[in-house]
Amino acid sequence: MTEDANDDVMEQLSRIDTSVAHPARVFDYWLGGKDHYAADRETGEQILQVMPELAIIARAEREFLARVVRHLVVEEGVRQFLDIGTGIPSADNTHEVAQAAAPEARIVYVDNDPIVLAHARALLRGTDEGLTTYIDADLRDPETILEHAAKALDFTQPVGLMLLGVVEFVPDDEQAYTVVAELMRALPSGSYLTVASSVSSPAMDRAAAIWNDSGATPITIRTIEQLMEFYKGMELVEPGMVSLPKWRPEPTTQYRGQEVSQYGAVGRKS
Repeated sequence: MTEDANDDVMEQLSRIDTSVAHPARVFDYWLGGKDHYAADRETGEQILQVMPELAIIARAEREFLARVVRHLVVEEGVRQFLDIGTGIPSADNTHEVAQAAAPEARIVYVDNDPIVLAHARALLRGTDEGLTTYIDADLRDPETILEHAAKALDFTQPVGLMLLGVVEFVPDDEQAYTVVAELMRALPSGSYLTVASSVSSPAMDRAAAIWNDSGATPITIRTIEQLMEFYKGMELVEPGMVSLPKWRPEPTTQYRGQEVSQYGAVGRKS
């Protein structure tokens, strides 16, 4: 790593607030990673006490992402991805899956957590043929995202917009729908929207209450019907909006066919 790059990483790490839980770090804890702090572990354990399924959901979401990206690259010919709410790098990141099938694929990651950005810059390396880059931005600021993404992606060609585990952190429904609609308006016909989000259930609602009481970024749990609002005017790829392990499972898919309180879908912009 160059001296300038190292200084950049240190600057990012200096912004980390370790006193409250952060979704990316709690998610990393549930996945068995090492990039979390006491507040993340404490909140993560409290939530698992009322909903042990969340550890399964964390793994199911990573597998869902890989299956979606493979499908879009191999079956739909997509070569560009805008992944917002990247999270701490783990196995089968978007660029790894996409570029394994199409080395020329271009991926733009977006996140606003300094530890995510520090790891992304240090660890995520794409192919020479393709491109992998990162934007420090928030989903609620689509103008900034689009301005910077346009420097790396060709908005005249289809883009896969990936929103996994992030729309929950836009608490206002109208704002959430507006932000996603604005992002999709900037993308051409033949682009795809992927949303994965927790859905309301008694256990999930209790888990969300613990999360919100922790002082972390508030979370809003929506119903399946509310999630479908993100896809207005789009054609859903089969099998539609389903529990994550049920979306085009592969032979190696864990929890194959299992019902979990995390749903997802892929929609095509006509």
